[in-house]
Amino acid sequence: MRRRPRTEAGFAAAEADERTVRTAALALLAARDHGQHELTERLLRKGYGARVVEATVATLVQEGVLREERYVEQYIVHHAGRGHGPMRIRMELREKGVAQEAIDEALKAAETDWVHAAREARRRKCGLSRPGDYRERAKQARFLQYRGFSSEQIRAAFGPGEDEPDHDHSQ
Repeated sequence: MRRRPRTEAGFAAAEADERTVRTAALALLAARDHGQHELTERLLRKGYGARVVEATVATLVQEGVLREERYVEQYIVHHAGRGHGPMRIRMELREKGVAQEAIDEALKAAETDWVHAAREARRRKCGLSRPGDYRERAKQARFLQYRGFSSEQIRAAFGPGEDEPDHDHSQ
């Protein structure tokens, strides 16, 4: 039984690792977009070597397969649709290792009406009726604050909306 020289075996293993890591990365990206940091962390948790993971992620970025801007845009659209506000989205993206500049640019470019989103989140949770007393209003405001809306957006969410019957367009 003949063995390959160690150098050939080591080269083949390294090459297989790179292909394996790339395949795993592409499988993760096929399911949904990931940020660079998030993809790197997920591949490292799977047990791949740090050097190979970093090289693979850098290659995917260079090829345009992995784009941080696209990930941030999709994340904002998805989470705004779930009733999350800009403050919560910003915090979650920072926790995922996205650069603050990229988050700020994407939030500015987002075509989301945050007041309308806050109003909809309140309606889904509490119904159409307005809060009857201060305690109920405070409870609903805390809910919206937890969801990541600013104080200004929360105040506006309690005001009359354009689609509500008590909103008078004649004034």
